[in-house]
Amino acid sequence: MMLPAGTDTLRQSLASFRQEREAGWKAFEALLARVEKRAPRALSEDELLSLPLLYRSALSSLSVARATSLDSALIAYLEALCLRGYFYLYGARRSLRTRIGDFFLHDWPAAIRDLWREVWASVALTVIGAAAGYWLVASDKRWYDAIIAPSLAGGRNPDSSAEMLRSVLYGGGDHFLSGFAAYLFTHNTQVSILAFALGFAFAVPSVLIILMNGCMLGAIFQIYAAKGLGFELGGWLSIHGTTELFAIAIAGAAGMRIGTSIAFPGELTRMAAASRAGRVAATAMVGVVVMLLFAGLLEGIGRQTITSDIARYSIGGGMLAFWISYFYLFRMVRHGNG
Repeated sequence: MMLPAGTDTLRQSLASFRQEREAGWKAFEALLARVEKRAPRALSEDELLSLPLLYRSALSSLSVARATSLDSALIAYLEALCLRGYFYLYGARRSLRTRIGDFFLHDWPAAIRDLWREVWASVALTVIGAAAGYWLVASDKRWYDAIIAPSLAGGRNPDSSAEMLRSVLYGGGDHFLSGFAAYLFTHNTQVSILAFALGFAFAVPSVLIILMNGCMLGAIFQIYAAKGLGFELGGWLSIHGTTELFAIAIAGAAGMRIGTSIAFPGELTRMAAASRAGRVAATAMVGVVVMLLFAGLLEGIGRQTITSDIARYSIGGGMLAFWISYFYLFRMVRHGNG
């Protein structure tokens, strides 16, 4: 089989190219492996100073290899080596602890402050829905079954006696409480995810979900208030509800931000507007999961072990004050920014 003319010359050129420069590539690769596994202090001062020189030499080799159409495997190797060098020398290197700290100290509160209009709108929708649910059940108790699913009602309905309703507030047994708390946590997590995920449809589903969630709250409150237990129910709900409802409101706000950005993109394209809104909304939603976890713990433990109405209101009010202060009153800086 005859080889193309110039093949021997090309092979000699490639061999000469490797022989002249391969030692530098291997040295650069070895130094990168050491600092990636350990830390910069693993290198001597001379080795640290040689890193940018070896990086520029690798870039030069890559440029020559591309320009002269040398071995494709060699080009791929040099591209990977230069990419590793770039990320180490110029990329932002933060530890996991630093990233988590930045999220809680800066990113999450900043995202919630950015969503303040949508959060207020979501809270207002919850109040409107609660008022509507209360009025509907008060005018016709048949609305209760249409609004509240049997699994969420837990046996409570407009015909329940005051004694039965009171027993749910101050008793019920550990098995019932743990199961009911788990169900509510799952339910509210689903509400939050749906309110966020469906926001892309011009925010309409998010608005309807928040309204319906408020309507359910109002319907349950009405049957207790009708038996003279409205104040007691408020304490029972507040110990976890201030955190939980705030989280749901934020999830709805995140969905509305995406939906309104798509509907009214301004000078941006719809995709660019959705992408920009999605970064803020996604950060807020990670925090929503944290809030729902707190709410689940309060719901499953504190709400039934603490039976004093004043203590329940104090805990609920304290949690609300904490979240408002954390999101809106404190201004914390990102690591490395002074």
